Amino acid sequence: MNNNKNTELIDIFNAALAAVDPYHAVLKATRLEQNCLHIAGAIYDLEAFKRIVVVGAGKATSRMAMAIEKLLGARISAGLIVVKDGHKAQLEIIRQIEASHPVPNQAGVDGTQTILQMAQLADEKTLFICLISGGASALLVAPADGVTLADKQEVTGLLLNSGATIEELNAVRKHLSAVKGGRLAQMALPAQIVTLILSDVIGDRLDVIASGPTAQDGSTFADAWAVLEKYRLQKAIPMRVAHHLQQGMAGNVSETVKQGDACLHKTHNVIVGGISLALDAAREKSRQLGIDAEIINAELQGEARDAARFLAQTALTILSKMQLHERRVLLSGGETTVTVRGAGMGGRNQELALAFAIEIEGLQGISLLSAGTDGSDGPNDAAGAMVNGDTAALARNLDIEPARYLADNDSYHFFQKFDAVSGEQTHLITGPTGTNVMDIQITLLDK
Repeated sequence: MNNNKNTELIDIFNAALAAVDPYHAVLKATRLEQNCLHIAGAIYDLEAFKRIVVVGAGKATSRMAMAIEKLLGARISAGLIVVKDGHKAQLEIIRQIEASHPVPNQAGVDGTQTILQMAQLADEKTLFICLISGGASALLVAPADGVTLADKQEVTGLLLNSGATIEELNAVRKHLSAVKGGRLAQMALPAQIVTLILSDVIGDRLDVIASGPTAQDGSTFADAWAVLEKYRLQKAIPMRVAHHLQQGMAGNVSETVKQGDACLHKTHNVIVGGISLALDAAREKSRQLGIDAEIINAELQGEARDAARFLAQTALTILSKMQLHERRVLLSGGETTVTVRGAGMGGRNQELALAFAIEIEGLQGISLLSAGTDGSDGPNDAAGAMVNGDTAALARNLDIEPARYLADNDSYHFFQKFDAVSGEQTHLITGPTGTNVMDIQITLLDK
């Protein structure tokens, strides 16, 4: 891979990350003046509250909590957040519990139970501040009565491997939970609730981000069951899950929070950042590097391989119309899915990059970076990968067959082996970035 282009791609990616740093995003959305907390047009007189409680969950929540500590300091009475393993930050007041993602574990359950107890203790003199970012659907976990953690783990795994969208996955999660779908807000009533959210979903839908613990939910038990039917999982799921959903459809289990619920009148949900901010910053950085840039899709979704084909075809079309020596950056962001049929290891960004490399094999002037803004792409240590028109051919010359790795959903080991044998640096490994606003793709065109 051309080192200069490699560096440019990484520089643009880093600029996107900096724009959605959770610490700065929270401080930008809030301010403290004369003992009044201002948040997105709402004003909270802190003298009216005896206690300020801070809770939360998500991959980016630790840096959000750092900002709240800087803002409120000793005014915070108690606090607890649940973060992904390895995503802690230095906090002085708010406690942190690490738990697993994307499949929940007992640490997440224990942390969530403590948060629910804190919510139950909240009263009308409590300001209850929630910090939510991507990953909270797995980290903020409280199985509904009659459902076990093992049941939720199994269903989550089945849906992830089936290629279910985040909206579909969360529709099921919400109806197997005692905390999602607005139930956290219900439990914290009559407290005044403020939720600061770093969005990791397309369209910034409050009911989908982290499965909406403090938002009204438009999905129903019937919708959750329909998702399982769509992917033909009705007989594969645990009996307890099937029973709970069927009881819900029969009206024997209370629904998630709907429009008009009393808890919503005392809840203020504020989105402090999302993919659009990241893409805007990437575009600005590209222009600073002297490269014209455009956002071609801020809602990229569907199968990673299909997205790769779309991006490759778009790149080819635009490249064919460019002038000699002209350069351009095409930006996209969103969240694709992978239907797992092989036995390999990877993630949606690495799979997209590998599929893209195959699509553009032999073509000069096209390079791509695809990565998760949180620094993780599936159950491995990579954020994503970088490829160009030489990647697939060079791999074959080194006896590494790209199509075979793609068919086995083994993009991680493809890039790992390719780098080891070729001396290239195509695997993008950043470690936890502290933020999470879905994925970003940067396509660099050089005529």
